[in-house]
Amino acid sequence: MAKKLWFQLGVGIILALIIIRMFIEVKGIFSPLVIIGQTIFLPLLLGGILFYLTRPALVFLESRKWPRWTSILAIFIAIIFALWLFVALIGPALTKQVNALVNDAPELVIGLENIADYIIDQKSRLPLFIEESIDGQSANINETAQGFGTWVIEMIQSFLRGIFLLVLVPFFLVYLLKDHEKFAPFIASFFRGERKTWIRKTLRDIDITLKSYIQGQLLVSIAVGVMLLIGYLIVGLEYALILAVFGMLMNVIPFIGPFISVIPAIIIGYIQEPQLAIYVAIIMLIAQQIESNLISPNVMGRVLHIHPLTIITVILAAGNIAGLWGVILSIPTYAVIKTIVKNVYARGSEIKEVATASVDDE
Repeated sequence: MAKKLWFQLGVGIILALIIIRMFIEVKGIFSPLVIIGQTIFLPLLLGGILFYLTRPALVFLESRKWPRWTSILAIFIAIIFALWLFVALIGPALTKQVNALVNDAPELVIGLENIADYIIDQKSRLPLFIEESIDGQSANINETAQGFGTWVIEMIQSFLRGIFLLVLVPFFLVYLLKDHEKFAPFIASFFRGERKTWIRKTLRDIDITLKSYIQGQLLVSIAVGVMLLIGYLIVGLEYALILAVFGMLMNVIPFIGPFISVIPAIIIGYIQEPQLAIYVAIIMLIAQQIESNLISPNVMGRVLHIHPLTIITVILAAGNIAGLWGVILSIPTYAVIKTIVKNVYARGSEIKEVATASVDDE
């Protein structure tokens, strides 16, 4: 039984879980490494995302006989120009709305408290189980409303602190663009024969999965953000640009992201004018229908082949384990694991067929 692929895979998973558990128990010893990992995590993540977004440009330039370093320099010039264009065109309006949101935070808190009070006053008209739920959550609703202004300020401060870490992103991006072809041969050099070929194929499949997800998700999120911005401007929603950018960022979380992004938009719309909350919900519904039925199938296709129920389950589990970062990274991580498992089973089937053929020949 020890030679069975499923048995070896199960033992490998158990050993990995034991190692993770032991690492958690003695994490104090590795605290310096954890701090270093936390410091470089965000720059490395953003560098990897930028690598997959800019690699098509690198391939195109090199196909035109451009040297590698010249191509990298051209890519950085294009990135700097794009950032300058963003800051010049959108930066002032975004800064103005952020300042207005911070200044209006006390009024928004009062509006949230009024909404909470109205919900509590109307609980007697609702079904019993909803009434009991409101009774249990009324204190939390008021605490959330009172902490809304503080949350906005802390979110902006965290964003500003994160900017200081971004100085590392260009360094990661340069080395990824320069030496990305060396990674697969380096890993494969530890193996021989058919295993080496299998490792190269698996790494290539992982690369295709990540490329399809990152490039496709970016285009889809930008499209959703533009649709939300147009809709919010049409109905006259305040802080339309901030809410549209927030919706674009949250769209990287499949299924759950749109529901998260529409909540502050509905609240602000209701405080501004109650009927705007309905308009905001309709705008989000239309944008998501266009995205799910028209944009995503043509941009991302079905490369991930993940069932919607699986996506929801993975996101919820990852959120409980690793918080926000778990939610954001759960789907690409699951897609990579699925790709590896798929290649493992394919490799096992090939070995089994070869063994069967050998027995038949004998």
